[in-house]
Amino acid sequence: MYRFAKAALNLTGQASRQVAVRHASSGVSPEFHAKYGTPLLIAGATFCTAVWGYVITSTGIVWNLSPVGKVQPKEWKE
Repeated sequence: MYRFAKAALNLTGQASRQVAVRHASSGVSPEFHAKYGTPLLIAGATFCTAVWGYVITSTGIVWNLSPVGKVQPKEWKE
């Protein structure tokens, strides 16, 4: 059991060191979100609004709205 625990801790240590090295050399500066975050958010919201506007107005989808007031009972036949 001791060997297994030692190997597991060693793997955990190696993995954390690999992640730290990978993160340090990723090339993405921490200022990326400060620089581009707001324009990307605005562009995404604009795109989403435009797509839903098109879907709602131009595709001809019937949205199955409430039939209240539209459905009339038929005349009673004897």
